[in-house]
Amino acid sequence: MLTSEAMHGICRHMNEDHPEMALRIVRVLGGRPGAERVETVGVDELGMHFVAHQQGSATPVAVPFARPVVEQPQIRSAVTELYRRAAARGSQPR
Repeated sequence: MLTSEAMHGICRHMNEDHPEMALRIVRVLGGRPGAERVETVGVDELGMHFVAHQQGSATPVAVPFARPVVEQPQIRSAVTELYRRAAARGSQPR
């Protein structure tokens, strides 16, 4: 189970170190191809939660993991898998 502290750390890491990764995930897997900027605002056992910014509006976007994560160390591989799926699909949402 993710603690609140761990969730905030993951969000901070994604926002500071991997904003382009989050943007690709949201554009392709989150169905927001026009997103200009993304904030990672949450993570839980089922997936990632973002806010997509486009033309002055902000929209919440949830992107589920391929399978639920049970332990905190699984988050990294689950996020990497989201990115790989998004990269494999290119710029088109599916």
